[in-house]
Amino acid sequence: MGNSSAHETDGGRRPQQQIPVVVLAGFLGSGKTTLLNHLLHRSAGSRIGAIVNDFGAIEIDALAVAGALGDSTVSLGNGCLCCAVDAGELDVYLGKLAAPETGVDVIVIEASGLAEPQELVRMVLASEHPGIVYGGLVEVVDAAEFDDTRARHPEIDRHLALADLVVVNKLDRTADPERVLALVGSLTDRAAVVPATYGRVDPEFLFDCRPSEERIGQLSFDDLHDHGDDQCDGHDTDGLGGSGHAGHLHTGYDSLSFVSDVPLDPRRLMRFLDSRPEGLYRIKGHVDLGPNDPRNRYTMHAVGRFLRFYPEPWAPADERRTQLVLIGSGIDTEALGTELKGCESDAPHADEHGMWGVLRYVQGSEDEPDPEPCGG
Repeated sequence: MGNSSAHETDGGRRPQQQIPVVVLAGFLGSGKTTLLNHLLHRSAGSRIGAIVNDFGAIEIDALAVAGALGDSTVSLGNGCLCCAVDAGELDVYLGKLAAPETGVDVIVIEASGLAEPQELVRMVLASEHPGIVYGGLVEVVDAAEFDDTRARHPEIDRHLALADLVVVNKLDRTADPERVLALVGSLTDRAAVVPATYGRVDPEFLFDCRPSEERIGQLSFDDLHDHGDDQCDGHDTDGLGGSGHAGHLHTGYDSLSFVSDVPLDPRRLMRFLDSRPEGLYRIKGHVDLGPNDPRNRYTMHAVGRFLRFYPEPWAPADERRTQLVLIGSGIDTEALGTELKGCESDAPHADEHGMWGVLRYVQGSEDEPDPEPCGG
């Protein structure tokens, strides 16, 4: 029962944090580039590795102060890296961006407007690079043109069914935003559906932002724009569009922090995870499974329907407890907290077969499921 997918540090005790790889898809004009630019401007000190199919289409104003790092790779103002690649080169550039010396915290692949997102997801999941982990498929749709887009590209229904997170963009340009949101929601398979204007999605929904005071070195996008507190109050002072009525960025998602000093029962935990509700996008943290594996704590990474556990030895100084953060859109945090509380068990002895469900999601285990984000 090992973890073949993580680098070892601290004398073999703790694996390094893997870099999430987020696939950003959507048809031409949906607002993918606007959303990516928004993430770059609001990275809060995090370093983003951007892989872009349509390099000529991206509009990143800080390229004026950027320097070339190599073939098709550009260093952006806050240490972000941008690559222009073909699908066949994807794994090569994932490896380059995931190298420890880049200091990248998240990799975002902006797919071509005509790309097949399922194939990009398969390539990410098939990568054997130990430093990355699948971070979800984000599908961006143009609310104002959604009906026409479906008529021209009926495959969008299939793309929405595959998505882990759907950003319904340009809601301010449609006469009936509630109808569009409801229609998009009906076409997804339990994905979180987030309304947006000007691609403004809180980065914390997609990846863990570094504390801003940790940012050192290169000039950042945040330093290039005197936007005051618009990161929190929704006012537009940076040319990204919108106005104060666009709303607070953090209103796009709900979060729950769950802490327990009582071990969780693995069977109950897997029942909870197998039935996790519509709109629950991310789960992160670690779990104490008590006598079912007294040697290890289990770090959990879930995005959409993708799930992985990473067993790590407890250190003598560790306080044995479960600590999880759940992030979603429109989720009932109180109900989820109650369900997780129901997973607690103070049974003194292990369930002989209780760990089977958990071990199926430990990378490298014999019973690990095929690397499919959506069950096929």
